[in-house]
Amino acid sequence: MKEELNLVAEWDKTFPKSDKVNHKKVTLHNRYGITLVADMYEPINYEGKLSAISVCGPFGAVKEQASGLYAQELAERGFLTIAFDPSFTGESGGTPRYMASPDINTEDYQASIDYLSTLPNVDPERIGVVGICGWGGMAINAAALDTRIKASVISTMYDMSRVNANGYFDANDNEEARYESKKNLNAQRIVDYKNGSYELGGGCLDLPVPEDAPFYVKDYSEYYKGRAYHQRSLNSNGGWNKIGCMSFINQPILQYSNEIRSAVLMIHGEKAHSCYFSKDAYKNMTTNSNYIDNKELMIIQNAVHTDLYDNKDIIPFDKIEKFFKDNLK
Repeated sequence: MKEELNLVAEWDKTFPKSDKVNHKKVTLHNRYGITLVADMYEPINYEGKLSAISVCGPFGAVKEQASGLYAQELAERGFLTIAFDPSFTGESGGTPRYMASPDINTEDYQASIDYLSTLPNVDPERIGVVGICGWGGMAINAAALDTRIKASVISTMYDMSRVNANGYFDANDNEEARYESKKNLNAQRIVDYKNGSYELGGGCLDLPVPEDAPFYVKDYSEYYKGRAYHQRSLNSNGGWNKIGCMSFINQPILQYSNEIRSAVLMIHGEKAHSCYFSKDAYKNMTTNSNYIDNKELMIIQNAVHTDLYDNKDIIPFDKIEKFFKDNLK
C-alpha cells in the first residue's frame, strides 16, 4: 500500500533542532492507500508507554513549519509526537498534487491514530491531536468521528467549509455570491481538463506587502514568505490548485461537534482576524451538549493569527502540556 517517495534526509525545518528529543521520519498510510510522511519526535529518556499526539497544520503549510514546532516542543515535555504532511502536499503522497478534501484530510488524522496505536512504546488509550489553523477544523471533525482521540488542542482555528462557502468574515454568505464562485470554479475545471494540468491559485503575497493590504494578508506573508519560508509549503509558493478546495463549499465539517465526549481546548488570539471561527465553533460544540465540562476556549490577549504559529512567548505550551497530561491518563 506504500507509495515510493523520495524523502529529504537533512534537517530542513524552519525552527532549530532540539537536543532534548530524538527525531526521525516515518511513513504511514490512510484508508485510500495514500502514503503520509511524518516527523516523529520522541523524548530521549522515558519509562513505560508514552502518551502520543498527532499534529497537523496550518492549511497550506508543511510539517517543517508550525506543526513541527508544536510536535518538537511537546516531545520535550514528555509526549511522543508526530507532525505529518496531509495527502497531496509536502513529502506525503497522493496525486494530483495540491488538492484538499474534507473527507480525505479528516481521514489523514484518523490514519495517524491508526499508526500511533500500533507503536510498541505508545499507550493506545492515551492519544490526542493538535490542529492548527485549517487543520484545527479538521481535528475537531476527526474528534467528532474517532472515539480513539482522547484530547484535542485546536489552535488559531479556521473552518475551511465556512470560509470557502461564505468568504472571509461571511461577507459572501448569500446564494448569488456562492453561485458566482461555483460558476467560476466549474469554468476553471474545463480549462484544467483541456490543459491536462491544474492551475495554481497563488500563495501568499511577496514581501513587502502593499501598504493598503489587510493586516491578515501582511501577517500571512511575513510568516510564509518571510520568517518561515519553506520550499515545499504551498502558502510560501504557488498555493493550492484553483479548484483544490472546491468541495468544501458543499461539504460542511464540524457536524455533531456537540457530541464530542473527549476533552477539547481551543486557543485563539484576541486580535486574530479568524477569532470568530473558534468562538462560533466553541459555541456550537457546547450548545445542547452533555459534554461541556471538558471543553474550554482560551482567548489570548493582543495575539494575532500567526502568533500561534511560532511565537513561543505567546503559544501557551504550559497550558497545553497540563491539558494533555490531565486528559491522557
